Amino acid sequence: MARPTIEDIARRVGVSKGAVSFALNGRPGVSEATRARILQVAEEMNWRPHTAARALGGARAGAVGLVIARPARTLGVEPFFAQLLSGLQAGLSAHSVALELLVVEDTTAEIEVYRRWASEHRVDGFIMVDLKVRDTRVDVVEGLGVPAVVLGGPGRHGSLSSVWADDREAMLSIVDYLAALGHRRIAHVAGLPAFQHTQRRMRALRDSARRHGLTDVSSLPTDFSDAEGAATTRMLLSRPGRPTAIVYDNDLMAVAGLGVAGEMGVAVPGDLSIVAFDDSVLTRIVHPALTALTRDTFALGTEVAETMLALIAEPGLRRDRRTPTPRLAVRESTAPPALAG
Repeated sequence: MARPTIEDIARRVGVSKGAVSFALNGRPGVSEATRARILQVAEEMNWRPHTAARALGGARAGAVGLVIARPARTLGVEPFFAQLLSGLQAGLSAHSVALELLVVEDTTAEIEVYRRWASEHRVDGFIMVDLKVRDTRVDVVEGLGVPAVVLGGPGRHGSLSSVWADDREAMLSIVDYLAALGHRRIAHVAGLPAFQHTQRRMRALRDSARRHGLTDVSSLPTDFSDAEGAATTRMLLSRPGRPTAIVYDNDLMAVAGLGVAGEMGVAVPGDLSIVAFDDSVLTRIVHPALTALTRDTFALGTEVAETMLALIAEPGLRRDRRTPTPRLAVRESTAPPALAG
């Protein structure tokens, strides 16, 4: 069946299209009895406002768009995104704003969705994640003239607003701690190298190595999945002069790495210290519990939502909000190395 229109409602009730418009938009110009009859018929016909038509009339869509270019299978088991999405939805729902979520395969598809949703006036703003080193999405979204918030920074997002935490400072705190324990061979099982936060963490590790005089440090990029986290850990632990500590860019890979260490007879923390980056519930239900950088990811999501709502209310506004740097929560997976050097 075709979508019912205002004209269909007007024909059913026996009034003008203008009267229907007044009634549906809560404007004066019709009697209360007529308004009640129009609303009743609209409900019976399952009428819903056309998003593009509402936008042309200056009405808001009542939704915010989030497009993620990552494999859906990986996202489905990623605790960080689960908590982030929960926080986003909670912050938006409090103001009766929906979160329009779409998972796509690559950046090209992501940009196409931005353009389509903007042309259809489907959302009132965009939330962008996974800021890249040379991010082509920034210029595209700026050109669309739709309010947008980038989760990530600092900088490299043009005139767009942002909410971010200092990944470099967070990584430095991990390496300082491991170096103080006596570790000199530290590996970093990193995320996708195209992401800005991955590059900042990798550079922080290299800078710390020079500052502490560490003999052997390395960063190995992955796709954030448990499978690649496990495979990379297996390779690292098979090396002569294997690392005495491994830092993982997310909890999923850290738990997978812990499993591989057990499989290979490498005791944690006796032979290997493990540190994770997100501190979800996963880090606390395994044995030994994992040392991790802790932050309230749910609260991060609500802060992004609040920033987005402020931009929708005041489109010319620009905000650059730095959130607290994640703090190291020390648990049973870290200890001084069994052998120095």
